[in-house]
Amino acid sequence: MDVRLGGGRIEAVGTAGSLTAHTTRVDLVGYLLLPAPAEPHAHGDTALSADGDGPVSYEAQDVQRRTTEAALLQLGHGATALRSHVRVGDVQGLGSMAAVLQARRALRGLAELTVVAMPRVLTGLAGADGLAILRDAVKMGASVVGGCPDLDPDPTGYVEAVLEVASEHGCPVDLHTDGDDPARLARLAAMAGGLRPGVTLGPCGGLGRLPTEVASRAADQLAAAGVSVVCLPQGGCSGVDRRGTAPVRLLRAAGVRVAAGSGALRDVSNPVGRGDPLEAAYLLASRYGLRAGNAYEAVSSSARAALGLPEVRVEAGFPAELLAVRGDRLDAALSLAYSRIVVHRGRVVARTSAVREYCNSAVAVALDLPRQGRTGRAGEPS
Repeated sequence: MDVRLGGGRIEAVGTAGSLTAHTTRVDLVGYLLLPAPAEPHAHGDTALSADGDGPVSYEAQDVQRRTTEAALLQLGHGATALRSHVRVGDVQGLGSMAAVLQARRALRGLAELTVVAMPRVLTGLAGADGLAILRDAVKMGASVVGGCPDLDPDPTGYVEAVLEVASEHGCPVDLHTDGDDPARLARLAAMAGGLRPGVTLGPCGGLGRLPTEVASRAADQLAAAGVSVVCLPQGGCSGVDRRGTAPVRLLRAAGVRVAAGSGALRDVSNPVGRGDPLEAAYLLASRYGLRAGNAYEAVSSSARAALGLPEVRVEAGFPAELLAVRGDRLDAALSLAYSRIVVHRGRVVARTSAVREYCNSAVAVALDLPRQGRTGRAGEPS
């Protein structure tokens, strides 16, 4: 097919050769064109810190560099929108927040980065400072409020404080929780029900360790409250250390919107994280039994919806947020998506080209085996 872009949107879709190009024409023969993924759960302030000697540096320059490098890495994988959770208060104060916001400005035009403010404690005497810093973070530019109520002496009080700040500023809420306490989840769902522009929980790995009947009841409560769940099939994150993935099929069956994120990216929580949305989708399909289409939906349309972003389809009128991967079927792309072309706001912003070659072989020529890269078939010239 031909797809014509203009003004950051898809202008038209037609049969091959039917549309004229305004300017540059990008040949995607041999590629599958998809709505671009979004990364709903990143930690830019700690990303890429596992290889350093000694404690992690939170100097502004180091945080900005790590956040920018991590976002570009994830953009290369296809994520044109990212949500980064950033710790505020304690030793970091608002320094990490300021550095991540600076990275967001530097990335403008390449990727859309939104920031979640994560205070450690919001209740008791120590919580007064955390609450003040949370409000300051929102005034600075954090567009989402969150944190980890599991780590507060009063988890319910923590959630109440976050929801209060969110209501004051009209912000979405994105909370870290293991989800292993069904009573706490029920209270959270009751408090969050109806809050606009929405509440997201993650990674909820503990929900998968509960008995099925208990987990199903919790899933029904989350669905009724309109709460989204972001699972992390690649591993944990710096907000919640326990491993395990949320029961995605059970949650989907209950009507909960389930998105998938990457979580830790080569930090102390996961020193080998890749930050690749297609790997998250691959794991949902291979390990947790989702169909390829549903698995990719978790990292694309569901992830975008959880971030409050408009829907993307490869149809006229929709935003030109696209990912082209070499291949002709989605299940194959989730397995071997090496070559990728990423489009943000109608412009190619990243390319990854992989070339796979074999030594000369009569078998390869006789069987017409495919190659990935600059040659179409074995034995053909480039």
